[in-house]
Amino acid sequence: MTKMMIYGILLAVAAAVIFLVFVSPGKPGSCPVNDSGRSICEKTFVRIGGIRQGMFIRGADTANPVLLFVHGGPSFSEYFLVEKYPTGLEDHFTVCYWDQRGGGLSISQEVTRESLTLEQLASDMIEVTNYLRNRFGKEKIYIMAHSGGTVFAIRAVAENPHLFHAYVGIAQITRQAESEKRAWKYMFDNYSSTGNKRMADQLAKFPVTEDDSLVLPFFKSVLRDKLMHELGIGTMRNMKSIMTGVFYPVWLCRAYTIRGKINIWRSKFSFVNKSGLKAEVLAVDMSEEVPALEVPAYFFSGRYDLTVNRELSEEYFNNLECPVKRFYTFENSAHSPMFEEPGRFLGIMVSDVLKGATDISDK
Repeated sequence: MTKMMIYGILLAVAAAVIFLVFVSPGKPGSCPVNDSGRSICEKTFVRIGGIRQGMFIRGADTANPVLLFVHGGPSFSEYFLVEKYPTGLEDHFTVCYWDQRGGGLSISQEVTRESLTLEQLASDMIEVTNYLRNRFGKEKIYIMAHSGGTVFAIRAVAENPHLFHAYVGIAQITRQAESEKRAWKYMFDNYSSTGNKRMADQLAKFPVTEDDSLVLPFFKSVLRDKLMHELGIGTMRNMKSIMTGVFYPVWLCRAYTIRGKINIWRSKFSFVNKSGLKAEVLAVDMSEEVPALEVPAYFFSGRYDLTVNRELSEEYFNNLECPVKRFYTFENSAHSPMFEEPGRFLGIMVSDVLKGATDISDK
């Protein structure tokens, strides 16, 4: 390697570092604006469950109802998607985007892998809820949970209905082990029928339809995420690459410092993966654990979602007992309808959820 080549490499590395510093100020951007003078836009840290946990709070008017967004994973922050695909929620709610323990802003030496349990996350969620109630003077708040966050969020709401106006479950997990089996079969059949023997052979290393003990390795594998995105059944229908759709946007998200971004990936590939959290998610049968809610329930699912199987979510919803409920299918979405079809999503949140109604049809 010549000196010129070495200098070129060093220059490219230096430029990359400078660019990363530039796009990592660690601030959540400008505040939503209206005429109230009560807008809010902050990153804050609070002692929750005995440890320091972080959150972003944004809204055009703090007099609006409060909404706690419980991201998926569990413990894999989704604020980078919130920043890239705005939903309009902040014009109607004061929204708290909480980073769960073990992920993003909330990973530190205080957090042990042993503390990463669904029970602890549910307890943390209630503490965050009470922090928001006290801070903004609200008797109740709204909960919106996504994917892995739905497992413990719906439990917490069932056990503490007096704290919540309504529960919104996006890609509601019900029987995730069965969901993984159906996803595997869909992908295997797809690659087999199109003659992609290499990918079919890769999937054959995780024969989850035959052996339940292999569901967990498949659930934790990079291959699963890669192929789901390739086939349009992953994070978003039109997000064909986990690299360009997830990996790069995390590094470009201005709300996190460089250290915070490193922690997001540290959480996903090391900390959470080596805990028992994902095994807990696979063991859940939500119809047995939460057969009823005392608050209105609204379920959102993408037609093409096989990350969390839409049919299983709807099956659970149909048997769920609660005072008001509605299931909404998003015809052009996969796993994240709030980011994929934000107009319809916001319309439902304002016209149905805020009013405790079911006026908007499923289609």
